[in-house]
Amino acid sequence: MKLMKTQDAVGQMLCHDITQIIRGSKKGPVFRKGHIIREEDVPVLLSVGKDHVYIWEVNENMMHENDAALVLYDLCKGENLSRTDDIKEGKIELVAECDGFIKIDKERLYKVNSYGQMMIATVHNNYPAKKGQHVAGMRIIPLIIEKEKMEDIRAQVGNEPIMKLIPYKKKKVGIVTTGNEVFYKRIEDTFTPVVKAKIEEYGGEVIAHEISSDDPEMEIGCIKKVLDAGAEVVLCTGGMSVDPDDKTPYAIGQVADRIVTYGSPVLPGAMFMLAYKGQNDEIPIMGLPGCVMFAGRTVFDLILPRIFTDEVVTKEDIDRMGMGGFCMHCQNCNYPNCALGVSGA
Repeated sequence: MKLMKTQDAVGQMLCHDITQIIRGSKKGPVFRKGHIIREEDVPVLLSVGKDHVYIWEVNENMMHENDAALVLYDLCKGENLSRTDDIKEGKIELVAECDGFIKIDKERLYKVNSYGQMMIATVHNNYPAKKGQHVAGMRIIPLIIEKEKMEDIRAQVGNEPIMKLIPYKKKKVGIVTTGNEVFYKRIEDTFTPVVKAKIEEYGGEVIAHEISSDDPEMEIGCIKKVLDAGAEVVLCTGGMSVDPDDKTPYAIGQVADRIVTYGSPVLPGAMFMLAYKGQNDEIPIMGLPGCVMFAGRTVFDLILPRIFTDEVVTKEDIDRMGMGGFCMHCQNCNYPNCALGVSGA
């Protein structure tokens, strides 16, 4: 590219977008890459602080910012992700094509961002994205970059995309509500509607619902009933504390083939339990503490989308949720656009 005084650049081609910023009103390109500068454009360019402009000159060894952004896009784009229609100010953004769970290869993302002169910014790993949501942006820092640098980073990162979006699967869910207070109709069951609403967020369907007293054998029997009804996920509500009447962890342990954890480093949600039924961990069984009923977001919200993408959650996954696992109980909850669960990413 060649640097020219704006007044001398009439008839020349801009090699980058010219941005105009009007506070509280606008931030965007007033002229786009490839625009041929006219006499009437000179006052506009001067008004946005461009006493000099860069004019494009062909150089076979260099790559323009737009073309370099496309290279970064190719490195980043995985399944169910696409880009915005146009490239603005040398930047491309990645858009979710469906509702799903974002997975990011953090080490290869770091490799790009530590290389120099290029960047990719993303939402956090394990982010529950909505269709149409922008989840990443990428560009190079200078206007042009050596082609060999883009070829080198492509070779270092490889062909596997840095990001992917895993769509949720429509799973059949069985709920077992426990507690003498509900079983004997001393109080209304207000737990199940909350859980059902969260399941429906991910396209799940409740196909069986059993209510049990605090008798552990009845709880075991109810869990088996929802499994026999075809449940692919089992959720047990209540009875998860250390109180003498709370037998739900025992009942889950008697039915499950493998217990992942009883307890999590997330607040709300310390008394959460996760186990699996089946030789290949086909059916997750969760014990949900009472906080799920009254708190806006809990450990259940961090685990549930993983379950609906068939991810087998490990003890290490849960242990890593401690940093970032403290809900701030904001007056206006913006989850997942907050720090809850970020370090577990």
